Formats: sequence, C-alpha cells, structure tokens
Amino acid sequence: MNDDTLTIKKFHEGLVNKVFSAREALHEFYKVIDVKDKEIGAYLSTDRDAAQTQAEEVDRLIEKGEKLPLLAGVPLAIKDNIMVKGQPCTAASNILKGYKAIYDATVVAQLRNENAIFIGKTNMDEFAMGSSTENSAFKITKNPRDTTKVPGGSSGGSAAAVASGMAVAALGSDTGGSIRQPADFCGIVGLKPTYGAVSRHGLIPMASSLDQIGPLANTVEDAAILFRAIAGEDPHDATSASVAYGEELTDPNIEHMRAMTIGLPKEYFIKGISKEIAANVEGAIEHFKNLKIRFKEISLPHTKHALSTYYILMTAEASSNLARLEGIRYARISPAEEAPDLMGHYVKNRSHGFGAEVKRRIILGTFVLSSGYYDAYYAKAQKVRALIRRDFDEAFTGVDAILTPVSPTPPFAIGEKTNDPLTMYLSDIFTITANLAGLPALAMPPNFQLIGKPFREADILGLGHYYERIRR
Repeated sequence: MNDDTLTIKKFHEGLVNKVFSAREALHEFYKVIDVKDKEIGAYLSTDRDAAQTQAEEVDRLIEKGEKLPLLAGVPLAIKDNIMVKGQPCTAASNILKGYKAIYDATVVAQLRNENAIFIGKTNMDEFAMGSSTENSAFKITKNPRDTTKVPGGSSGGSAAAVASGMAVAALGSDTGGSIRQPADFCGIVGLKPTYGAVSRHGLIPMASSLDQIGPLANTVEDAAILFRAIAGEDPHDATSASVAYGEELTDPNIEHMRAMTIGLPKEYFIKGISKEIAANVEGAIEHFKNLKIRFKEISLPHTKHALSTYYILMTAEASSNLARLEGIRYARISPAEEAPDLMGHYVKNRSHGFGAEVKRRIILGTFVLSSGYYDAYYAKAQKVRALIRRDFDEAFTGVDAILTPVSPTPPFAIGEKTNDPLTMYLSDIFTITANLAGLPALAMPPNFQLIGKPFREADILGLGHYYERIRR
C-alpha cells in the first residue's frame, strides 16, 4: 500500500472534516472510471442517478451534524452476481442480459444501512466460473498492473476496480478462490469468510455449499471494516451462523498475534510453483519470523485429492443451481414462437444464453449426479471432502493459522490459458481447500494467504494487519 492510497478511514476523515462532499467524491470517482475503464473494463454497469441520490443523503446527514457510520459515502463496487435493487444483475451471462434485481442482497442491505454508495456492478467470469475474467459474455477485464495480463477470476472486475482506484473497496464472491486469486493477481487484499459468516441471500448461486461473499480492499484494515459490516446471521439464509464479531476485527491485540503459531503445510510448497511466487512467500515467512511469530511444519495429506474433489462437487451443485435459468422467468433470449415446443424453447435459450465454460460445467455436473455414476463420483467426493476437513481440524490442534501461496504462478497473459481448461483449473489449486473445509482465508501481498480456524477471521486479519503495518 502506498501512503497516498485512499482507505476507508482516510475517506471518512475527509468527509466529516468537509474536505470534500460525498457528491464531489462520487463525481471524481466517475471521472476516473470514464477515463480508466475504457482500457481496463472492470465495470459492466453504473447507475449514476441512484449513486447520486445516495451521496446527497450522506451530505444531508453531514449538514444536520449527525454522526456518520465509517462506510458512509464510501464508493463501493459490487460483483454482478450480487443483487442491488433496481440495477442490472447478469452474472456476466447472456441468459440474464437485461435482468434487473427486484431486491437487495442481504449484504447490500447491510451496507445501505451504513450509507455506503454502490458505484457500479463489476465484470466477472460467467456465473463465477473461471479464474481470469475472460469467460464473461460481455467483455474481458484487464489487470490494471499490466494490461496484457488477466486480473484473475472470477471476481476480476471487483479486484481491478479497487486496484486501479475506481472504487475504494468492493464485494466479490469466492467459491474456490474467486476473491483471493484476483486480489493476489491485482496486488490487493481479499478475504473469503468462514462459510456461514456472511449471508448468501441475494447472491446468484454457483455452488451453494462453497459460495461465500467477501471484501476486496487496498488494506487488511479496510477488508476487516467491510467484513464486519456484512457479517451476521440472516433469517433469509439458513446456512448463516449467529457469531458475534467484536472490535478485535479492526483493532487486533498485538500481544495475542505474537503468541500465535503459523503452520506451513508441506503439500503446498512443492515443485511447479514459479520462482517469483516462491521467493515472495519465503520473504513473507521471514518477515513474520522477524516479528517473532513462530512457525511449524504441518501436513494436510488429502490436499492431493482437493482439485478433483472440488470440480466434482462444484459442477454438480452448479448444474442443479442453473437448472432454473431457462430464458423465461428472469430474462428472455428469444420469443417462444421461434421454437416448435417448450423443450425446444428451453434448448434454444440455454444453448444461446450460456457460454462454453458454463456448458462444460453443467455437462460435468449432470454426469456426476446421473444414475450409475452418483456413487462413483459425487458420493465419493463428499467423503473425501470430509477427510480434507479432518486434516485441517487436526492441524489446528497445533497451530493458530496456516500460511500458503495463493496461486502457483503470477498473472498470466490474456488468452494464454483460454483453450486449456485443465491448466486454468490448476490456478485454484491452493485456494479450493479453504472452501471445501468452510474456513476463512485472507490473501494479501506479496502472494500469500492465511487460513484460519472457523469464525476466527480476527486471527488472520490480525496477523495480516500486523504484517502490513510493520512492513509499511
């Protein structure tokens, strides 16, 4: 982070001290978007009238002398699979082209209560299926650090918006690394919360037992502020948990951090990691050691089965979730009279509405759930998932957090892996286990992630904040 990076707290101070108004700040951000996004392509849509109305309300509160929430007036980017009432929500797919959300996702409603401003909806891999944001039906997003490279995926638009200064922070979703890998590629911070810590109500689902909404930000502190605002139990989401998060998220106890032990799983430090990534992660480990943090080698033996387990379970759930999209209820691809019968109408709409990667995963998911193959694939994958969870449970009896690389490689060139889906899938090899086990994980520069115990986001955010503050 540079000293001139606009953080949530800096924005708040400027607002309450009347250095600028919310309307002026919003205008400046849209000016930046109008210039930069022509090349980067982070946004799919912006509702400037709605954002202007939100900004005017914040300015009225200031004029009345009311105390503002920390997120008041802060321009946030929202991934286009998260509902914002009245705004487009396409999940970057042609099958939802033209669809507008009729309600706010719970996380959006929570941020609206904080008077945050939703500056626009960001590009993504279609239905969150991808690791590069090249699978969008509408555009390819470029990495603002190097526009010849991908920004990662599937939350690449949100990551690129934050990294390029086109939003103060953003929301993304993470099913197998879709917050952490683009955060890593774009040089920012991304948090995948514990499964159940944040409501999924209003998130277009890909794989319901794996999906989680989380923040992307320039600093660990900003990620913590945003996470605290969206965390909590929700009656609309039966998987959400009643967990109280306190001040320790944003104000970590340094002595507690120094007493922690971080595990280094031998299965994650293997041949095949690029020299650049390996050097950066080793440098991060040495920096933590200089901060008097202890390390311990651990083993997560079922990691070798994680990728195959993930792609069986994720495709199975995705094929079921996407069955509801037939081109009639949410958006219409072609008039019904163009097809001879109802089945023909479904086939026509789904064939034209879904992209190649989505079709590939629907086919795989339908296959592993089909009669005769369910036990051989899906049921077996669920058993292996339980073993992966057990590996983490056993590891956490001796350590407080686990450190690994985020991705085996730096950002790759646009088009480099589009014709090789297996190589693309390997981009997720270090991130998917946290989703399979339902654990919180924080990605931050340079190229490492911290995995924590369930609902102990405070531990990994505290370690990340400590590292970031001392290193600055």
